[in-house]
Amino acid sequence: MDMKKLIFQLLEKKGRVATADLVNKTGLSRAYAQRFLKELADEGVILLIGKANQAHYVLTPEKGIPLPSRVRKVLLNKGLSEDKVLDAVKSESSVFQGISGNVSSIVNYAFTEMLNNAIEHSASDKIDLVVLKTSTHIRFTVTDRGVGIFNNIMNQNKLASTMDAIHDLLKGKETTAPQAHSGEGIFFTSKIADQLTIASFEKKIVFDNVGRDVYIRDIKSARGTRVDFALSLTSENTLSDLFHQYTDESFQFSKTGVRVKLYHRGVEYVSRSQARRIVAGLEKFKMIELDFDGVETVGQAFADEIFRVWQNAHKDIKVIIKNTNENILFMIRHAQHSLTTG
Repeated sequence: MDMKKLIFQLLEKKGRVATADLVNKTGLSRAYAQRFLKELADEGVILLIGKANQAHYVLTPEKGIPLPSRVRKVLLNKGLSEDKVLDAVKSESSVFQGISGNVSSIVNYAFTEMLNNAIEHSASDKIDLVVLKTSTHIRFTVTDRGVGIFNNIMNQNKLASTMDAIHDLLKGKETTAPQAHSGEGIFFTSKIADQLTIASFEKKIVFDNVGRDVYIRDIKSARGTRVDFALSLTSENTLSDLFHQYTDESFQFSKTGVRVKLYHRGVEYVSRSQARRIVAGLEKFKMIELDFDGVETVGQAFADEIFRVWQNAHKDIKVIIKNTNENILFMIRHAQHSLTTG
C-alpha cells in the first residue's frame, strides 16, 4: 500500500488527515502511520495542527499535492509498449524531475530495455514494476512470473544447466529471439548501471560496477525473473561514451547535424536496442542523416523505435534518410504512419 498516496487522497477529499484516519483505513499501527505523516511534515509538505486528540495535518499553504517519488504498477502483459509505460511513470511521479540529462538518458534506456525483455520473452501474464528516486539514486525493479531468463536461454540453446545459460548471458550477445533482437540490452545495461541484478529461480547474477565485480549467488527458488537496477543521481557516465566503446557505426559530426553511415558487414538492424544505441546522444543536433547504403533491410522494431518513439520525443529534430531500398522504406513509412495516426 502506498501510504503517502493515501494521505494525499484523504487531504484532497477532507482537507485534513489524522493518524486515526490512516489506522482506520489500513488497520496498521498508529506508530507506523505516524511515521509517514512525520516524513511529509519534515519535508514541509504538510503542517501539524493541534495537539493530542485534536492533532491533525493539513497541506502547507501554496505547496499543493506533490507527485510521488515512487511508482508501482502491476501490468497485464497484453499489448504493452515499454515507451508508453515509461511516459506514464514520468507523468505520474517526480522520479525524473530535477535529474541530469545523462542520468535521465541512462534510466530511459535501461528501463525500456529491461521492460521490453519481460514483455517479449517472459511469457508472463503480468509484470510488476517499481520505480523510485531516493536522495542518492534512481532505482527500478521489473518482476515477472514467466519461464525465467536462464531457463529460456537453456531451452533456446539446448544447454545442460543454469550455469551454462549464465555463461552465455555473460558473453553479451545472448538473446532468446535471435530473429527479432540483438541481445545487447542486458549487456549495455549491465555496463552502465551502478548495479544490475538478475534473479531467476535459484540463481542471481550481480553486475557491480561500483565495486568492479560480477558474481553469482544462490537464492531461494522463485518463478520467473526479477531485474533490479540502480544508478547514482551524480553519475557522470553517458550512453554515447559507452556505446562508442563497443560499436563501430561511422559518425560524422558538424555544428548542426550528424551523419550516421549504418552499413557494416554482417550487421542486421532488427532490434529496438540497436536503434536506441544509434540515436543515443544525438538529441543535441538539429538534423540527423541516416545513410542506409549497403543495408539490405531493417526490422519493424528498429524502424519503430527511431521513426515513431524517438522522433515523437524529439519533434524539433529533422531525420533525413538516404539510400533506402523499398524494403527499408516500407518499414520506415509504416513507423511514421503509426506516429501520425497513433
